[in-house]
Amino acid sequence: MAAGERSTRDAFGQALLELADIDEELVVVDGDVGSSTRVSRFAGRFPDRFFSVGMAEQDMILTAAGLALCGLNVYVSSFASFLVGRGYEQIRSAVAIPSLPVKIVGSHCGVTVGEDGASHQMLEDLALMRVFPNMTVLVPADYASALSLVKKSSEMASPVYIRLGRAPSPDIYGDGDDGFVPGGGRVLREGADVTVCCCGIMVFEALRAADILARQNISAEVIDCYSVSPLPAQQILESVHRTGCCVAAEEHFARGGLGEAVASLVSGAYPVPVKQVAVFDRFGQSGSPAELQEYYGLTASQIVSAAVQVWTMRRR
Repeated sequence: MAAGERSTRDAFGQALLELADIDEELVVVDGDVGSSTRVSRFAGRFPDRFFSVGMAEQDMILTAAGLALCGLNVYVSSFASFLVGRGYEQIRSAVAIPSLPVKIVGSHCGVTVGEDGASHQMLEDLALMRVFPNMTVLVPADYASALSLVKKSSEMASPVYIRLGRAPSPDIYGDGDDGFVPGGGRVLREGADVTVCCCGIMVFEALRAADILARQNISAEVIDCYSVSPLPAQQILESVHRTGCCVAAEEHFARGGLGEAVASLVSGAYPVPVKQVAVFDRFGQSGSPAELQEYYGLTASQIVSAAVQVWTMRRR
């Protein structure tokens, strides 16, 4: 595991600069939050390719759709709670239905937004976006994977949603690791007793949980499901065939996110016990990221508890 902590939103800003140097058709649409979404450096270097439409998320989506229809490679970014929340009908009608290759980047997701509270802590975006046909949904776990996935998304000819966080997250992958593809996953630790599917900040927690479980003689296989839609189905099914049980961990509502996607997959192909570590039936609140992560049970200890439960019920 690499050392240090960096934010996935910082990786987004860096990826845009690198992409813009080789793709003259790349443009960015933002809504007066460029310093927060990390697109301000892009705006400074490429002012003719940057469009700030103000705090008008519905207009942002429609502008992005229009630019895509003109053949441009479009990224549209803002806080997910507003971009996805306010712009949902426009995303559906102007991007998803015509399947335009607009890259929608929602930052400041999950309770680790911190002190801004429930209004800014988007916990339902994966549920909203993964239901769309032909919409790729990506949730990088750290800086390196975010950098790679943003770059890979520029090559896609269909809509993409990329979920980013506000707070720095521990480095998991080394710089230059480019082995991330939409629809893919990464087995970070092999194991024979329980499968742990995770995404975003919960990948680091899952690796910590695997260390604790190993001391209890339970071997956990950890899969970074950075592609929530489409899922890395083959990797997940191969794993649960070996382990006979599964835990899904995410910084999202339990309804509609990675956990339900994994449960749906395995119930139809190879039914095994599945437990979720997620936010259950409540909104966020103000607090520090660390306090909120602990309060909502988005920790290694909760993954350990869930793993022990499914291990006792596993398919033998």
